[in-house]
Amino acid sequence: MRTLSQISGNLTGQKMFQILAQAKKIEQSGHDVIHLEIGDPIFDSPPNVIDAACSALKDGHTHYSISAGMEEFREFAAKVTQKSRGFLPTIDQILVTPGANIQIYLAIACLVNPGEEVIISDPCFVSYTSIIELCGARAIKIPLHEKNEFKIDPDDLRKAVTPKTKLIIINSPHNPTGAVMNKEEIKEIYDIAELCDVYLLSDEVYGRMVYKDEHTNFCSPSVYDKCLERTILVHSFSKSYAMTGWRIGAVTGPEKVIQRMALLLETIVSCVPPFIQMAAIEAMSDDSKSYVDWMINEYRKRRDLIVSGLNDINGIECLNPGGAFYVFPNITGTGLTSEEFSRVMLEKGNVASCPGNYFGEAGEGYARFCFANSESNILKALDRMHKTLS
Repeated sequence: MRTLSQISGNLTGQKMFQILAQAKKIEQSGHDVIHLEIGDPIFDSPPNVIDAACSALKDGHTHYSISAGMEEFREFAAKVTQKSRGFLPTIDQILVTPGANIQIYLAIACLVNPGEEVIISDPCFVSYTSIIELCGARAIKIPLHEKNEFKIDPDDLRKAVTPKTKLIIINSPHNPTGAVMNKEEIKEIYDIAELCDVYLLSDEVYGRMVYKDEHTNFCSPSVYDKCLERTILVHSFSKSYAMTGWRIGAVTGPEKVIQRMALLLETIVSCVPPFIQMAAIEAMSDDSKSYVDWMINEYRKRRDLIVSGLNDINGIECLNPGGAFYVFPNITGTGLTSEEFSRVMLEKGNVASCPGNYFGEAGEGYARFCFANSESNILKALDRMHKTLS
């Protein structure tokens, strides 16, 4: 009988793209929609990165690379890790991948058996749960609370660990809330992973996007074991370098884990195109630093703008995120559910956002807005929301 697999039938994808599709239909009918639903930087990739890719294409870097990634790339990435995290991994600890999403899949597929457990936060990045279930594992969710600035409570984490726990996933700066855990909070989570002898995956795709306010400082758990024992460091070029369409990232971890992840990547993807790896090397160079710093400063301005504006709207309360380019306001004062709120904003205000419950049950009562947009569009969106709720 010609039927689809149960796994494919259970896939939900990334629901924010469904919002995007709805917004596009509204645009086709002649309306101007402001897109705050997708985490896609408004800025172009750094000019020197584009030039490096063009040069690499002209120089013939259009053939297969080894599946683990070009040695030149991994050597450069190791030096960047030494500079940013304080330790120098070997190139055999680094795997080049097409973006960060697949790193999550590779890690879970190589570490977790069907029926074993992976601890994640709720809310969290939408792909975590789907990938865990795709691998036949069970997602154990720890609710995040606004009163705790959407940070993991170590006591909740301790209670969640069982003999079936194989992996803990953390994400700081956090999607969808923008929360950033400090050194003491990260160390406590690492100590729990060490005590319970489980792997710890640190999703740091927004690691460069920290606004360094008075009480905000980024820390990676990789500093405690240098990715030699249990820590797996997930990194992508998409957000920090405005390279979402390039699909390239690098994951760092224990050699035995990276070795198996590389074999699985080779099986399903083969390799990342070498001309894209050459462009990413340029992105990591000092020549890109001023451009990246400029982008982050621009995001800070937009963060301050949208937080202030949202807090001026009746029924909405919004914390100031320490990193990433999302806000996660409490919308319970509007009397609407998360999905009702986003639908009303889209259909009546022509402002696209994501319902908070798309990121987990604990996200109900919230909505996610991406402020990686122009200041004029953010101001226009705030005005539309204010009028829609008046």
